[in-house]
Amino acid sequence: MRIGINSGAASGPETTIAGLIARAQKMEQLGFDTFWMANMFGLDAMTALALVGQATQRIKLGTAVVPSYPRHPLVMAQQAATTNAASGGRFTLGIGLSHKPIIEGMFGMSYEHPARHMKEYLEVLAPALRNEKVDYQGKLYGAHGQIQVPESESVSLVVAALGERMLELAGTYADGTITWMTGPKTLEEHIMPKIRAAAARAGRPEPRIVAGVPTAIVTDLDAARARIDKGMAMYGKLASYRGMLDREGAEGPSGIAMVGNEADLRKQIQRLRDIGVTDLNCAVLGVGDHDVTVAFLASEL
Repeated sequence: MRIGINSGAASGPETTIAGLIARAQKMEQLGFDTFWMANMFGLDAMTALALVGQATQRIKLGTAVVPSYPRHPLVMAQQAATTNAASGGRFTLGIGLSHKPIIEGMFGMSYEHPARHMKEYLEVLAPALRNEKVDYQGKLYGAHGQIQVPESESVSLVVAALGERMLELAGTYADGTITWMTGPKTLEEHIMPKIRAAAARAGRPEPRIVAGVPTAIVTDLDAARARIDKGMAMYGKLASYRGMLDREGAEGPSGIAMVGNEADLRKQIQRLRDIGVTDLNCAVLGVGDHDVTVAFLASEL
């Protein structure tokens, strides 16, 4: 299992270009496999990772995740190919639907028929990421053209998929899925069997399972869990995440977080390895000593 670090959603130096590059370079020095970047309401993740790609040599880069609605799939493919070229082929594009309050409330766009949206989106995006010519006309999208970036032969694609229909689409059209607010029981019993079955039906290789997990080494577990549930309360209210927490039997986000001492985290990481998670995307929390947590994770590589 590859272990990566998530960035871009916190406050502090990494919200600046210089700070983000410095953090990525540090994670590369420590040996992490992937530097994942959330696409929130600050830096554009793909633009920022293109710059990071020019300032690093080995560490892989990925978005976790870019909302699909605001970008036409050919535009998404063009930007992804450019970022992949800038990083020497080290980029993975992670996309997702986002959430109704953001798409409708912030962007003023319709969030109707999200599964239909994603199906058509992927039918355009997936071939475009392979530099193939696209000639497509659906109910929601029309696309006629070709994105040609010679330094990017193909861009790896993972889709944020939690529900059954989204897992079917991810397995059919993408290289895997990237999750958030999803615990090991739900990954093992729901996410992984369904996406693997869809990939097999489509004749595709075994899919990547990228598990995004809040992570921290702490000394006071009860206090840390209380702070996590308070600070991440919004995730427990969004329908898609709430469904995953309920499947896991978790009251709030702390119920799926990797928190505790080194022995606790080592046990939780091993469980994810055992069930077949291919990539661990650690979002290091501020409830413990950040540097201690990062150093521990680096020792587990």
